[in-house]
Parts: sequence; C-alpha cells; structure tokens
Amino acid sequence: MAERTLHIAAYDITDPGRLREALYVLKHYASGGQKSVFECFLTAAERQALLRDVREVLDLEEDRFLLLPLGSADGIRTLGIGVAPADPDYYFVG
Repeated sequence: MAERTLHIAAYDITDPGRLREALYVLKHYASGGQKSVFECFLTAAERQALLRDVREVLDLEEDRFLLLPLGSADGIRTLGIGVAPADPDYYFVG
C-alpha cells in the first residue's frame, strides 16, 4: 500500500457557490476537519488529484487554498480524546 502522509488543507473562498463546491471536493479527501480546515491523509497520487480538483473550483484571482504536508502518521501525537490515525484494511471511495 502506498504511504500516506498527513496534510492540512485550508481555503478562503469569497463566492458562496465556489465555497460549496470546494467543501464538496475536500470532504472526498478529508478524514476530519471543521469549517474551512481539513485533515487529509493522502498518497502522492491523491495529493495530485486533490490539487487538480480544487484548481477546477477556485478563482485564482480571488480565492486562496493551502495544502500543508505535516508528515507521516507515525510522528503524530494526540492529546485528550484524540485517537492516533491508522490505515484501515481498505478505503471506500464513492
């Protein structure tokens, strides 16, 4: 299985229509998040696909998007009721 790394994806989108479309795109890649910031565990191919899909939604003159790589899941420390992420046996994409 391809190695996944944790990314933080965040956006600032000015148009309500594009905002809904970006939310729809990000929810397909995210494992969690709130408002306009999402945790995404991505392979290199999924990272490229996410960037391609978001680019189709954004107005590059008005909107902003950040995809920040944070490293592998092995280095993640959680506090409180957080649960360390682990790859399941399979992923359903649909």
